[in-house]
Amino acid sequence: MRKVAVTGIGIVSPVGNTAYEAFGNLMEGKSGVRRITADFAKQLSTTIAAEVFLNVSEHFSVKQLRNFDRTTQLALIASGQAWGDSGIALSDEERERSGVYFGTGLGGAVTIDEVSYQLYKKEVSRISPLSVTKIMSNASASHISIQYGLGGPCLTFSTACSSSAVAIGEAYRHIKAGFADVIVAGGTESLVTYSSIKAWESLGVLALEDNGDPAASCKPFSNDRTGFVLGEGSAVVVLEEMERAKKRGATIYGEVAGYGSTADACHITGPSIDGQVRAIRQALEEASLGTDAIDYINAHGTATSANDVIETLALKKALGGMAYSIPVSSTKSMHGHLMGAAGAVEFVITLLSIANKAVPPTAHLKMPDPECDLDYVPNTGRTGLNVRTAMTDSFAFGGTNAVLIVRKV
Repeated sequence: MRKVAVTGIGIVSPVGNTAYEAFGNLMEGKSGVRRITADFAKQLSTTIAAEVFLNVSEHFSVKQLRNFDRTTQLALIASGQAWGDSGIALSDEERERSGVYFGTGLGGAVTIDEVSYQLYKKEVSRISPLSVTKIMSNASASHISIQYGLGGPCLTFSTACSSSAVAIGEAYRHIKAGFADVIVAGGTESLVTYSSIKAWESLGVLALEDNGDPAASCKPFSNDRTGFVLGEGSAVVVLEEMERAKKRGATIYGEVAGYGSTADACHITGPSIDGQVRAIRQALEEASLGTDAIDYINAHGTATSANDVIETLALKKALGGMAYSIPVSSTKSMHGHLMGAAGAVEFVITLLSIANKAVPPTAHLKMPDPECDLDYVPNTGRTGLNVRTAMTDSFAFGGTNAVLIVRKV
């Protein structure tokens, strides 16, 4: 059976605009959550978000900026990092066995907001003909495919918060089964828009601003948690058939060893212990691992009242007594919830935990919830650990669960 290596990584995020910068800041407990900078913030109850601060004009021409929604801009920057990092070169024949698997929750949300404003507020009679190609969910994947001439499968997955984890998992399966040799996989999202935040406000799941420090507003597994913080960003990995990667002398960050994908099939927003447990067990089974083999877990950990308790119970049910001895952290406490990009960002963080023998903390965990009683690595990252095999969870609205396991090569 073919194995799958990760040979390139890239991140654009609220905590750093390269993978190593992001990981370093997470290890130091630095938060990318801050007060919203846009003018529309005055019309919101929510005051905080996790925004990306990056001069996109340094990466694109004026024409390209007109052609790309912000989600695609972030995706192309992150994919450029990952592609360059991989050092990969493809022949024309190899390009036909190379593709793009990408995730996003909503696609071109910034363009949707802009178009809606022009139509309903400005009452314009004509909008840009580029609107459709900027809004469509597959725009980012398509532009990456065009950028690198990847003529294999080009697929977009939209499963809310697990979108990019599903994209990486399905890409792994595609290479493992022999249908492709190289796939650029990941996700992108930019929901720091007026309409998106208003919608999430109505649902009542967004965090309140911490009175003492806005950066400390997202508090997963803490008894005083109030919800998640919307974030934006993109993360991309290059997945490659293992023997091909070794033959060309590629740097291998790790092996994708297992993937679990399940549906709760019970509620559109309420998480299910059973669905999460089945996904964890599927990933372990595919990786041929026992419950004692996991050295670190990057949790979904959104800081909502229901999710954190359900995820804790699911980990204990799936892993038994071993759950108490595994370091578990939610980095959403610092980079926010990147929705369709969250799984990919957390996958890269999990890979770097193996490479750096270190795990980032769950920041702002000062008042542990008694029902969340695992080792949630409170406030301070840990170094000098033998992280050989790690797992990352993505449990989405709609009930689509994705669990990925990676191991050291």
